[in-house]
Parts: sequence; structure tokens; C-alpha cells
Amino acid sequence: MSYRLPPLAALRAFEAASRHLSFKKAAEELHVTPAAISQQIKALEEYVGFSLFHRLTRALALTAQAEAMLPKLREGFECLAAALDTTRPPGEGVLTVVAPPSFATRWLVPRLPRFAAEHPEVKLRLSSQSDAVDRPGESAMADEPLDLRTADISLAIRYGTGDYPGFHVRQLFAPAWVPVCSPRLATAERPLDTPDDLARHVLIHDETIHDDPYPPNWQEWLSRASVSGIDAERGPRFSNAVLAVEAALDGQGVALALLPLVEADIAAGRLIIPFNLSVPSPYAYFLIMRKVFAERPPVAAFCDWLMTEVETVRRM
Repeated sequence: MSYRLPPLAALRAFEAASRHLSFKKAAEELHVTPAAISQQIKALEEYVGFSLFHRLTRALALTAQAEAMLPKLREGFECLAAALDTTRPPGEGVLTVVAPPSFATRWLVPRLPRFAAEHPEVKLRLSSQSDAVDRPGESAMADEPLDLRTADISLAIRYGTGDYPGFHVRQLFAPAWVPVCSPRLATAERPLDTPDDLARHVLIHDETIHDDPYPPNWQEWLSRASVSGIDAERGPRFSNAVLAVEAALDGQGVALALLPLVEADIAAGRLIIPFNLSVPSPYAYFLIMRKVFAERPPVAAFCDWLMTEVETVRRM
């Protein structure tokens, strides 16, 4: 069967430009000039017989016809990549996993030796990226460092809504925020018997910019606990969740933390939850990957192992 298709370069230019909605960014990705992207788009428009973009004053927007053809075009590129991947010898290549920094550091890394022991044939590369998080008002997959269609990423663990059209998605767990502190802090001269006792303790603040767009603050938690008269803004502030938890482990005060990220410390007795009051997160952790790669042996092995780890935690 013969196929009448436009040049591959024109299709790549269109796919990149449609993803970025920018000829300049598409040119940077494909290592050509913006003029070359414009020429390729023009050639493709002449081939298909309709406009692909609305050229606005300072922006681009896809036409209805372009939006209709884009999903199948991307699926075609993924199939081409998967076809070429079948030529690699078994076990060749690296399984690259991207995850948010706090999740990678406090949940995933301590468990990786078990994966390595079960699958010594898989070459695993873990990348910690703050872009592995949805941001309010933006497309969930708009962050260029985490674009699974162009980067050499096998799969990603993402903290967000779970709305990722065109990808294979599996939810890991929906976390909640809980207060945590060192057990020696709770049994010292100023015990933590009730939430009102926080008036005599340091409040640790996690000011992570990317790890959670909607982190609860102490004011919200105290309000849920029906506590008044405490300055919810006092106390040290840390730029990421790992630092905030480390401060709590050191006995410097009480922090709000995502429960899955501190469960190991709680199980080991390094941290305690002084009050049984949690704040649910609007986001959850999801495992996402391109559909055509879901059945690759290294990807399938990691996914199965990860879901087993999650189920083990749920049963605890």
C-alpha cells in the first residue's frame, strides 16, 4: 500500500508549533530557525488545503481543522518511535523516570533498592524535576521539561489532577496533609496534648513553590481544628518540603507534611502525628506514560513494581 504524505519535516514542525503555540519555541526544539518553521507550516497548509493556525497579534491559536488532525498525528509519531524502538536489543537503553523532588527524595528513592534487586537487567535513571506538578490555570502537560512526547523520558510520576489526555494514566494515591513533629518535642516540657498547645511551639512552614500549588497553611489547619489566638504566620520558612521535614525531624518545631512522604519516619518512630486532624490535598500522585510505550518490558516492570509498593503501603 502506498501512502501520499507530506514531508516528515513539515509534520514535525506543525506538531512542535502546535504544542508550544510558538514558532520560535518550536524552532528551538527542532534546532532550526523560526523562518524555517514558518516555511514548513506554510508548505503543510498548502498540502492540506486549509490554515493550521490563527495568526493573532502576539500569539498563535490552532484552527478547528488543525485540532482535529493533531491527536492522530501525535499518535503516528509515537507509533513510529515505538517501531524503531523494537529494533533495540532486549535490555538496551535506560528507563528514565521523572518525579517531583519531595516524592523522589522521601518516598521513591528509599524503595529503589528493591526494584534493582528484582530487575537487575533494567538500567534506571531517576530525574527529580519540580515541573512534574500541575499548575493552576496551565495545561497539565505544558511544561517543556516534562514533555513526554519529545524528551527522553520513559514515564513520569506527576502530582496533579490526573487529566492528561492521550496518555496512559494510573493513580498511585491521593495524599493528605498532617502535622508532624519529633516525639521528643511532644514529650518535653511543653507537651502537645491538644491543638491549643501549638501556641507554645514553633510552627514550621513549607514554602515549596512547585511541589504543591495549593498547600494548606497553618491558618487553614488551625481553623479546621477550631483553634484561635495563635499567630499562624510565625516560625521559620523553608523553600521545599524536604527541608521542612528535616527541621521537624531535628525537633525544631511542628510541620505540615504530605502523609505518604513521612510515613516511613512515622513507622520508624522518628516522627509522630500529635493530632488526628488532616487536610486533604486537591491533587494526587499519578503514573503517566505514552500509551505506545506502556507494554515495553522495562516500563511494564517498573509500573508493576511501583503499584505493588503502593498497595503494600495501603495495607499498612
